[in-house]
Order: sequence, then C-alpha cells, then structure tokens
Amino acid sequence: MKLGIDFGTSNSAAAAHVDGKVVPVQFGDALQFRTTVYFPEVMRDPNDFALTPALEQQLEELIESGRRASRAAGTHRSHDQLRSDAMRVVRRQWMEERIREPQSSTTLLQNAVYGDDALEAYFEENEGNLVQSPKSMLGYNLHPRARQTITGIATHILEHIRLTASKQLGQNVRSALLGRPVQFRSSIGEAGNAQALDILRGAALAAGFDDVEFLEEPAAAAMHYHAVSDNRHEAVIVDVGGGTTDIAHASVGGSEAPQIHRAWGIARGGTDIDLALSLAGYMPLFGRGITRVPAHHYVEAAMVQDMPRQRDFRQHDYASVDAPYGPRLQALQDTGNTARLYRAVEHCKIALSSNERHASALDFIEPGLNVETDAPHLTKAAGSYLSELESLLQQVREGIGHDPAAVFLTGGMSRAGYVQRMAAAAFPGAKLVHGDPSFGVVQGLALAAAQG
Repeated sequence: MKLGIDFGTSNSAAAAHVDGKVVPVQFGDALQFRTTVYFPEVMRDPNDFALTPALEQQLEELIESGRRASRAAGTHRSHDQLRSDAMRVVRRQWMEERIREPQSSTTLLQNAVYGDDALEAYFEENEGNLVQSPKSMLGYNLHPRARQTITGIATHILEHIRLTASKQLGQNVRSALLGRPVQFRSSIGEAGNAQALDILRGAALAAGFDDVEFLEEPAAAAMHYHAVSDNRHEAVIVDVGGGTTDIAHASVGGSEAPQIHRAWGIARGGTDIDLALSLAGYMPLFGRGITRVPAHHYVEAAMVQDMPRQRDFRQHDYASVDAPYGPRLQALQDTGNTARLYRAVEHCKIALSSNERHASALDFIEPGLNVETDAPHLTKAAGSYLSELESLLQQVREGIGHDPAAVFLTGGMSRAGYVQRMAAAAFPGAKLVHGDPSFGVVQGLALAAAQG
C-alpha cells in the first residue's frame, strides 16, 4: 500500500486508497494537523548515525544476503548497489531502536506533540523545542548543521504520519507519494528545489519509507477533481496554500486519464499575508515605525517558521527602548510569546475573511493590551501577495490563450474571498468550482498513489 502525504507548510494530512475509496488518516480527532511539533527534550539527530563494529557486521551480512538473492533471481547487482540498500536498512533499524530506547531523545517520537496541541504544550511547559512550518525552510541556503536539524524534524513528522497510518490501516506502510510545490520557497533559486526534495527524500527514508516518490501538488489536486468530474473538460487548477501557490492546466473528467498540460507556481502563500498583517497591524504596538529599533527586528519576531531569525530576535537587548515599547519587546522575547502572537495574527486573518473587524487580546504581553484590525487592513496586508497572484494568473491566461471550462480552487487560502474574486476575474468565462480547501491535494495524492 502506498500512502499519499500532503506535507504542508501550515497543515499536513495523509490518505490511502483502500477497497475503491479514499481513506483519510485520522490524527486524533482530526483529519489533518498543524505542521508544528513540540519536543519536550533535546532531539536526537538522524545524522548522528555511525557504523559500529556490530553494525558493520550486520551490513556485511545484508550485502551477502542480497548477493545470494540476486544470483537466485538471475540478475546482477553491483557491490555499491547492494551496500547502499543494506546501509539504508541498517540505518532505519538504528533509528527505530533509538526510538524504542527508554532514555533516548528519539523516544520523543512518543512524547512529541503535534499540531495545535504542540503550541499548547509549549506554552504550558515553557521549555523544549517548538518547530513550526519546517517545509518553509527546505529550500534555503542551510548551514550543514541546520540542514541536519531540519532533516531530523521532517523525519520525526513523517515518522509520526507513517506510524499513525500503519496503526489505522492495520499494516506496516512503507511506500509514500509526497506532494510537492512547483516551486519551493528558496533563497538559492532552482538549487533550492533540488535541495528540498533531497531533504524530504532522506527524511522519508529515515522515517521508515522504503519507496518514496513525489507529485506536484496542483497535479494531485487535478487527480481529485478528475475523480469527481463525469464529463471531460479543460480546467485550471489553482492550489493556494500556506507557503506556495501552484496552478496547473489540465484535461480532466470522463473515462480517460487526466492529462496535465503545464504547471506554474510561486513561492508565496498565506504565510506571506500573515507576515504582512503582523508587521502592519500588530508590530506598531511594539514600536515599529515609532522607535529606532531596526525594522528587521520586527521581521525576525514575526517569522516564527525561521529558527535562526527567532534566535536572533531573542538575543537583542531592548532595555534602553522607551516604555511602553521596550517592555513589550522584552515580553515578546519570553518563551512562546512570538508563537502566541503569530497564532493571534492567523486567527485575525481567518476572521477578517468573513467579518469586518476583529479584536485580538495580547494579555500575554501586557495586561489589557488589545489590537483591533479591520478588513481594509487585511486587504492592504494581502496587497503584495495578491499582486503576485494576479501576475501569475495572467501568465497562465496568456499561456493557455483562452478561458477553460472551469477553474478549480483548493488549498487553505482558497477560502478567502479576495483569492476567489481574483481567480474569477482572470478567467471570466470559466465556471468557478470550489474544491475541498484542506483535503483536495491529499485525496488526489491517494488516488495517484494507488495507480502508480
């Protein structure tokens, strides 16, 4: 059985195709979880693996076993191929043994807390490691140690998904089809895409998956739309997520297999709106634009997904900044408070998508501190992203040259009215179809995994 996994910037989900239908993996009471993990103790890095004499002996036994099996099958495999396969098995078993060790930090796979519960546990404990949206860092220029850390975090999350799915489905799941954006968020251009895929593949193998493949997320969404479309037609698939926006031009529906003609993408999404809303609507309470505190300090505080920037923010000295801004910045540096602020911004963004005004209580910074934001604030904060989305849609329009029969919207940000209106305006002659915002991609991945 091959598992479809939507390893998202904001939320993650998984599903499998069983007995002719898509079966979502249940994470507690939910069908997805916030891509956030809290480790109460220090994490064991999978890259700490090293061959001991006992492991060397085990490796040689596996190589010899593989050589005998190859001969029996009448095939030839080189020593390097046999060693590579054997090394993967030994490394995976080493990881699984570390997880079972009572005093090992990798037993935190059992103690780790995921999703919104991770935030609550972190707020309550005020120690340990909280990691949010690790996917957003995969394509950046990472120091080797930072890359090891990110890989380890992704490994823990994927292991959590694999073990949860294995328990629910009643079998040890070892194959996975992972969704991927057209363009990962990156600071190193196209090399960032290759690096992100390399990190995810390595993490998935370390998490216990023997077979790992990738499918672009808009293509997966097209698979889902195809499965619910009776008649063949041309469609533009728009997947607007937390970290990326992806679009595919496809022919879907009917008895023929879906055909993906072309895909486009930008490394921007809902988290960019969160950042802009935080800087414009919340950070003035901390002196942004008022004090002489450098502007980049506020960016560091707002970007909870970026661990180095969070570390830099906590190291700044605000003792000489005039009240009330200095004390507020110092309070924001306290453990967990940037995460609390980010959650307040997220809630505000969601609320303003359907309400004119929203008030956030920031009592964790200062008793009685509140910020009130209105819909125009959100629209202004979303302006930069919407401009890029408009350009991307125009690029798609020019590439196709005409209106498709339908525009299919999916992804968490597809709930936003301003996103829906912009998609409709780009293709005025097309029918706007609203897919499942949270599960369109993962259902398509499950369908594609069953066919592959």
